Amino acid sequence: MILKLYNGNPNVREVRRVADILREGGVAILPTDTLYCFACSMEHKRAAESIAQLKGFKLKQAKYSMLCASLSQASEYYRSIDRDTFALLKQCLPGPFTFIMEAAGTVPRNFQNANHTIGIRVPENDITRAIIEEVGTPLICTSVRPLGEEDEPENYTDPELIHDRFGNRVDVVVDGGLADPAPSTVIDCSDGIELVRQGKGMVDL
Repeated sequence: MILKLYNGNPNVREVRRVADILREGGVAILPTDTLYCFACSMEHKRAAESIAQLKGFKLKQAKYSMLCASLSQASEYYRSIDRDTFALLKQCLPGPFTFIMEAAGTVPRNFQNANHTIGIRVPENDITRAIIEEVGTPLICTSVRPLGEEDEPENYTDPELIHDRFGNRVDVVVDGGLADPAPSTVIDCSDGIELVRQGKGMVDL
Protein backbone atom coordinates (compact mmCIF):
# COMPACT_ATOMS: atom_id res chain seq x y z
CA MET A 1 0.00 0.00 0.00
CA ILE A 2 1.23 3.48 -0.84
CA LEU A 3 -0.22 6.68 0.64
CA LYS A 4 0.47 10.16 -0.69
CA LEU A 5 0.99 12.84 1.98
CA TYR A 6 2.17 16.42 1.60
CA ASN A 7 4.96 17.92 3.65
CA GLY A 8 3.70 21.12 5.24
CA ASN A 9 0.07 19.95 5.35
CA PRO A 10 -0.20 16.19 5.93
CA ASN A 11 -3.74 14.81 5.89
CA VAL A 12 -4.74 14.09 9.49
CA ARG A 13 -6.83 11.03 8.62
CA GLU A 14 -3.99 9.43 6.67
CA VAL A 15 -1.49 10.30 9.43
CA ARG A 16 -3.71 8.43 11.90
CA ARG A 17 -3.99 5.51 9.49
CA VAL A 18 -0.20 5.14 9.31
CA ALA A 19 0.15 5.60 13.08
CA ASP A 20 -2.39 2.81 13.68
CA ILE A 21 -0.38 0.47 11.45
CA LEU A 22 2.79 1.23 13.42
CA ARG A 23 1.12 0.88 16.82
CA GLU A 24 -0.16 -2.55 15.76
CA GLY A 25 3.36 -3.74 14.93
CA GLY A 26 3.55 -2.89 11.24
CA VAL A 27 6.55 -1.72 9.22
CA ALA A 28 6.38 1.53 7.26
CA ILE A 29 8.63 3.32 4.81
CA LEU A 30 8.65 7.01 5.66
CA PRO A 31 10.12 10.19 4.19
CA THR A 32 12.69 12.17 6.13
CA ASP A 33 14.78 15.21 5.19
CA THR A 34 17.33 12.82 3.62
CA LEU A 35 16.73 9.26 2.35
CA TYR A 36 13.53 7.34 2.91
CA CYS A 37 13.66 4.99 5.89
CA PHE A 38 12.19 1.78 7.22
CA ALA A 39 10.41 2.50 10.51
CA CYS A 40 8.54 0.64 13.22
CA SER A 41 7.35 1.16 16.77
CA MET A 42 10.03 0.73 19.42
CA GLU A 43 7.55 -1.48 21.26
CA HIS A 44 7.52 -4.23 18.61
CA LYS A 45 10.69 -6.34 18.41
CA ARG A 46 9.27 -8.53 15.64
CA ALA A 47 8.80 -5.50 13.39
CA ALA A 48 12.42 -4.49 14.05
CA GLU A 49 13.50 -8.02 13.08
CA SER A 50 11.60 -7.65 9.81
CA ILE A 51 13.47 -4.42 9.09
CA ALA A 52 16.78 -6.14 9.84
CA GLN A 53 15.92 -8.77 7.22
CA LEU A 54 15.05 -6.07 4.70
CA LYS A 55 18.41 -4.41 5.34
CA GLY A 56 20.33 -7.67 5.20
CA PHE A 57 21.62 -7.95 8.77
CA LYS A 58 20.78 -9.66 12.03
CA LEU A 59 18.93 -7.74 14.73
CA LYS A 60 21.97 -7.86 17.04
CA GLN A 61 24.10 -6.28 14.29
CA ALA A 62 21.62 -3.54 13.53
CA LYS A 63 22.49 0.08 14.09
CA TYR A 64 19.11 1.67 14.38
CA SER A 65 18.34 5.30 14.95
CA MET A 66 15.40 6.68 16.87
CA LEU A 67 13.04 9.02 15.01
CA CYS A 68 11.59 11.63 17.35
CA ALA A 69 8.99 14.31 16.82
CA SER A 70 10.92 16.93 18.79
CA LEU A 71 14.07 17.52 20.79
CA SER A 72 11.92 17.48 23.92
CA GLN A 73 10.72 13.96 23.13
CA ALA A 74 14.25 12.84 22.23
CA SER A 75 15.58 14.04 25.58
CA GLU A 76 13.63 11.27 27.32
CA TYR A 77 15.81 8.64 25.62
CA TYR A 78 19.39 9.82 26.16
CA ARG A 79 21.34 10.41 29.33
CA SER A 80 22.01 13.90 30.69
CA ILE A 81 24.29 16.08 28.57
CA ASP A 82 26.32 19.21 29.12
CA ARG A 83 25.32 22.71 28.05
CA ASP A 84 27.45 22.74 24.88
CA THR A 85 25.98 19.47 23.61
CA PHE A 86 22.45 20.65 24.31
CA ALA A 87 23.15 23.89 22.42
CA LEU A 88 24.40 21.87 19.44
CA LEU A 89 21.30 19.68 19.37
CA LYS A 90 19.04 22.71 19.68
CA GLN A 91 20.88 24.41 16.81
CA CYS A 92 20.65 21.41 14.48
CA LEU A 93 17.27 19.83 15.20
CA PRO A 94 14.92 19.46 13.46
CA GLY A 95 17.34 18.82 10.62
CA PRO A 96 19.34 16.27 8.61
CA PHE A 97 21.49 15.08 11.49
CA THR A 98 21.91 11.86 13.45
CA PHE A 99 23.33 12.37 16.94
CA ILE A 100 24.87 9.34 18.64
CA MET A 101 23.96 9.66 22.30
CA GLU A 102 24.44 7.58 25.44
CA ALA A 103 21.16 5.68 25.70
CA ALA A 104 18.93 6.14 28.72
CA GLY A 105 17.18 3.23 30.40
CA THR A 106 14.03 4.09 28.45
CA VAL A 107 15.65 2.70 25.26
CA PRO A 108 15.05 -1.07 24.96
CA ARG A 109 18.34 -3.00 24.95
CA ASN A 110 17.45 -4.51 21.57
CA PHE A 111 17.91 -1.10 19.97
CA GLN A 112 21.02 0.04 21.80
CA ASN A 113 24.38 -0.32 20.07
CA ALA A 114 27.10 -2.47 21.67
CA ASN A 115 28.43 0.51 23.62
CA HIS A 116 24.94 1.42 24.89
CA THR A 117 24.41 4.31 22.51
CA ILE A 118 21.52 5.21 20.21
CA GLY A 119 21.27 7.44 17.17
CA ILE A 120 18.77 10.28 17.60
CA ARG A 121 16.99 11.93 14.65
CA VAL A 122 14.42 14.74 14.55
CA PRO A 123 13.86 15.16 10.80
CA GLU A 124 12.79 18.39 9.16
CA ASN A 125 9.73 16.67 7.74
CA ASP A 126 6.20 17.49 8.85
CA ILE A 127 4.75 14.18 7.63
CA THR A 128 6.97 11.93 9.69
CA ARG A 129 6.94 14.15 12.77
CA ALA A 130 3.13 14.19 12.67
CA ILE A 131 3.07 10.39 12.44
CA ILE A 132 5.44 10.08 15.42
CA GLU A 133 3.31 12.46 17.47
CA GLU A 134 0.22 10.41 16.65
CA VAL A 135 1.95 7.14 17.59
CA GLY A 136 2.94 8.74 20.90
CA THR A 137 6.46 7.26 21.09
CA PRO A 138 9.59 7.50 18.94
CA LEU A 139 10.06 5.14 16.01
CA ILE A 140 13.01 2.88 15.31
CA CYS A 141 14.42 3.52 11.85
CA THR A 142 17.17 2.84 9.33
CA SER A 143 17.55 3.98 5.73
CA VAL A 144 15.98 1.94 2.92
CA ARG A 145 19.36 1.33 1.28
CA PRO A 146 20.14 -2.38 1.87
CA LEU A 147 23.51 -3.24 3.37
CA GLY A 148 26.32 -3.17 0.80
CA GLU A 149 24.17 -1.94 -2.11
CA GLU A 150 25.20 1.07 -4.19
CA ASP A 151 22.40 1.27 -6.76
CA GLU A 152 21.26 4.38 -8.56
CA PRO A 153 20.21 7.04 -6.01
CA GLU A 154 16.64 7.20 -7.31
CA ASN A 155 16.08 3.65 -6.07
CA TYR A 156 16.16 5.09 -2.53
CA THR A 157 14.74 8.57 -3.19
CA ASP A 158 11.76 7.95 -5.51
CA PRO A 159 8.78 6.62 -3.51
CA GLU A 160 7.28 4.89 -6.56
CA LEU A 161 10.48 2.91 -7.16
CA ILE A 162 10.77 2.19 -3.44
CA HIS A 163 7.21 0.87 -3.46
CA ASP A 164 7.94 -1.31 -6.50
CA ARG A 165 10.81 -2.93 -4.61
CA PHE A 166 9.54 -3.13 -1.04
CA GLY A 167 5.77 -2.57 -1.22
CA ASN A 168 4.93 -6.25 -0.81
CA ARG A 169 7.35 -6.62 2.14
CA VAL A 170 6.15 -3.70 4.30
CA ASP A 171 2.72 -2.60 5.46
CA VAL A 172 2.72 0.91 4.02
CA VAL A 173 4.90 3.24 1.96
CA VAL A 174 4.30 6.93 2.64
CA ASP A 175 4.90 8.97 -0.51
CA GLY A 176 6.21 12.34 0.61
CA GLY A 177 7.75 13.27 -2.73
CA LEU A 178 11.28 12.81 -4.02
CA ALA A 179 13.91 12.54 -1.29
CA ASP A 180 17.39 14.01 -1.04
CA PRO A 181 20.07 11.42 -1.97
CA ALA A 182 22.49 12.75 0.65
CA PRO A 183 22.57 10.90 3.99
CA SER A 184 22.29 12.61 7.35
CA THR A 185 25.35 14.08 9.01
CA VAL A 186 26.37 11.86 11.93
CA ILE A 187 27.83 13.43 15.08
CA ASP A 188 28.92 11.33 18.07
CA CYS A 189 28.06 13.05 21.34
CA SER A 190 28.44 9.99 23.58
CA ASP A 191 31.95 11.01 24.69
CA GLY A 192 32.67 14.57 23.65
CA ILE A 193 31.61 15.86 20.22
CA GLU A 194 33.02 14.16 17.11
CA LEU A 195 32.00 14.31 13.45
CA VAL A 196 31.56 10.73 12.22
CA ARG A 197 30.09 11.33 8.75
CA GLN A 198 29.57 14.52 6.79
CA GLY A 199 26.22 14.37 5.07
CA LYS A 200 23.51 16.87 4.18
CA GLY A 201 23.58 18.72 7.50
CA MET A 202 26.19 21.48 7.83
CA VAL A 203 27.41 22.80 11.18
CA ASP A 204 30.63 24.18 12.65
CA LEU A 205 31.93 22.05 15.51
